[in-house]
Amino acid sequence: MADQTHVLFVEDDDVIREATQLALERDGFAVTAMPDGLSGLEAFRADRPDIALLDVMVPGLDGVSLCRRIRDESTVPVIMLSARADSIDVVLGLEAGADDYVTKPFDGAVLVARIRAVLRRFGHAGGADRGEENAAPDAGGVLTFGELEIDTEGMEVRKGGQPVGLTPTEMRLLLEFSSAPGTVLSRDKLLERVWDYGWGGDTRVVDVHVQRLRTKIGQDRIETVRGFGYKLKA
Repeated sequence: MADQTHVLFVEDDDVIREATQLALERDGFAVTAMPDGLSGLEAFRADRPDIALLDVMVPGLDGVSLCRRIRDESTVPVIMLSARADSIDVVLGLEAGADDYVTKPFDGAVLVARIRAVLRRFGHAGGADRGEENAAPDAGGVLTFGELEIDTEGMEVRKGGQPVGLTPTEMRLLLEFSSAPGTVLSRDKLLERVWDYGWGGDTRVVDVHVQRLRTKIGQDRIETVRGFGYKLKA
């Protein structure tokens, strides 16, 4: 297991849990599968997996609450599974700290692709083979925007001299904005560059992460350009 990417998978449906576990294991992942949120939290704390795959509707401790508990303790990547693409649970999961979501029923190959894309962003499982055109540019040194300081080499952010805790996805999003301050970046472009989507994705992922980033670095630092996207105020 030490040489494999370890996935924590929390799903209460026995058939989906067992079938998905087998599919992930065939693709080379080590999987710990749990049927409810409380056992999932215990497994997370005991095993410290590389990524957590959480169904929204699980008993005991629902997936959104479990995501919040995990995010309180770790920046490990989290993907939520939701039965409905238009469900409010999708947004709640992202607001709780999830990095991405997949709609059920899902194709196994799509799920694996999403997992690998998230892991590449976090520096796991083949991150070195990612094309430079999709990576956030490394400006080097410290970038300053008002009271906001971004150390692009040390991957640290400070606001008014105080450290700001960002998840890796939030950090990549901020790096994209800081690489081109004052330039409007569309949601589709951010999905491509930050989430590694080579196909169309749900722009709610971008919107929620931008809002979370704003709460940490300042609501007025990232400007919404209606009909086009977002830009970092220089």
